[in-house]
Formats: sequence, structure tokens, C-alpha cells
Amino acid sequence: AQAHHYPLSIIAAAKLEELPLPSEKPETEAISSDALPVRAVLGKLKVSSVTPNSVQLQWSVPESPFDSFTLQYRDALGQPQALPIDGRSRSVTVPGLSPSHRYRFHLYGLQGGKRIDHVSTDVVTAVQEQLPLPSEEPQSEDHKPEQPQTEQPQTEANEGQVVLGKLRVSSVTPNSVELQWSVPEGSFDSFTLQYRDVQGQPQALAVDGGSRSVTVLGLSPSHRYRFHLYGLKDRRRIDRVSTDVVTEELQPKDPQPKDPPVESPSTDTPSARAVLGELKVSSVTDNSVQLHWTVPKGSFDSFMLQYRDAQGQPQALPIDGGSRSVTVP
Repeated sequence: AQAHHYPLSIIAAAKLEELPLPSEKPETEAISSDALPVRAVLGKLKVSSVTPNSVQLQWSVPESPFDSFTLQYRDALGQPQALPIDGRSRSVTVPGLSPSHRYRFHLYGLQGGKRIDHVSTDVVTAVQEQLPLPSEEPQSEDHKPEQPQTEQPQTEANEGQVVLGKLRVSSVTPNSVELQWSVPEGSFDSFTLQYRDVQGQPQALAVDGGSRSVTVLGLSPSHRYRFHLYGLKDRRRIDRVSTDVVTEELQPKDPQPKDPPVESPSTDTPSARAVLGELKVSSVTDNSVQLHWTVPKGSFDSFMLQYRDAQGQPQALPIDGGSRSVTVP
């Protein structure tokens, strides 16, 4: 009898890579395996500012530029979140966090759609204070309330009198409010915008010291909000201005899916008006979309992005007229 020898075959199944949120170990050693001719490198990921509900992060790019970045972290419920960032950016503010919670943030630098480098940092959000949000007293008139300021006149004298101008409303939609202000004297390190949501929960939004406007998203239609803007110097609140805003009523005519606005440019063209280019998708994650567009002719004062959320509710996002991209988180 002749023995038969059969070849032994081994089938290896490749494991599908999931979101790289290494809660146990930083993946710095995995990056060294990528051999690229021009090596883009990320600088250290640093924390610029922390509030109970947000974190501002910044980084540098010592060598060669990246096409884009992705910031990944897990929320308070342990769900992975991903935030796409433009390749020219060197800072990002992450809103909607929980107070007194430890987060691990991972910033990935991308080139040609591939992750090239990765830096990480751990941050604990600030403790939620009893925010001075006096919903009873009408404070929209007095630009400098006495109560929160009683203990601070000495610091103001030392700081050379840093003063906030009036807090004004630039635009209002059913789901958002754009606010702006001035700084007549001195300068602030940063600002904090505080308000209460529809459930009465205090919310805080960190704003860069060079900014003079902020857009608050995720509001409810036909609801009265009281916003308080604090100017901070050396992490201390120096001045405060407030205003009341009622969001617009939600109207069914918001996004009109029936008639596409293709013929609207023809109404603009007789007066040689501005024209929008094609709306394109830059990047997509599980929780966000980044869009960009061009303006081939003329210029626009502002833009308005409208869409329906997962519940079918219309949402509107006001955008500055100089912008050519937006991330919808």
C-alpha cells in the first residue's frame, strides 16, 4: 500500500481593527513601524484650559504637515467618540464632557488617509461649582452685576482694569444662538460662557481669550435662555456680562426637501450675486461629518447649514462668511 501525503493548509483570519483607544498602553511604539520617506511628527498634546464641561487641547507639528487630525476619546458612558480636525489646526475644544471625570485623549495625525503619528494625554475635568446663574433676577440690563464682583475689585485694580463690553446677540435660530462682545479695556486670558439648558442643568463653554464671538448649539426652539459671559485673568473671574435670548420658533418650512435650491442661483445672477460651489464631504466618523465648499463668485456674509437629526428634528448651524468648512458633531 502506498502512503498518501496531503498538504496541510492553514487559514489565518485577520482581526478587524477597532477604534484605537488604548486605555491600557500608549501606542507610541506602534508608530515607529511605519516607514515613510518624509516623516510627519506630532508635538506633545497639552491642555490649554479645563472647565467642568469642556477641555481645550493644543499641539505642535515640528516636522512636515499633516492632511488632517482625528481626536479620539471615550465619553462618560464609555462610548468611543471621534472628532475630525482640519490639518492646519493646532488646537481644539471638546465640549459636552462630564464634571470631575477622567478622560484620555488620543490625537492622530493623518497623511493620505493613513495614521502617521499619535500623541495622548489624560485630563480630569473641573469640579462643577454652584454656578452663579441667577435665573430669578433680570440682569440683561446691568452689564456689571455687583454680587459676583464684590470680592474682586482689588484684583481688578492690580490687573489695570480689564473690562467686558456689552453681550449682544448676533443671530438666533430655533437651535442656536450666536453672541458677540467687546473688550474696551485691557485683555483677558480666556472667557467662560455659562447658561442652563432646557432641563435646568448648568452648562459651561470655554472660549479663547482672543475671541469676540461664540455660537451655542443644541438649544431648544421657543425657549428663553440667560447667558453669562465671564472674563478670566490668571484663572480668576474679573468681569461678567449677561443677556437674555429667546430662540426662534420651529417652523415646518425649515429645510425644503421638495424643491432643490438649484434655481435660486439664477435669481441671484441678474444682480451678479455670489455663487456657492459644490458641497463636498471631507471626512466621516461614527459621530460626525466634516463638509467643505467653495465660493467661485463674490462673497457671502454668512452661511446656514440645515439638516435633520436622528429623531427627524430639523437642526440649523450658523457659519461665519469667511469659513469654507464645518464639522457637524
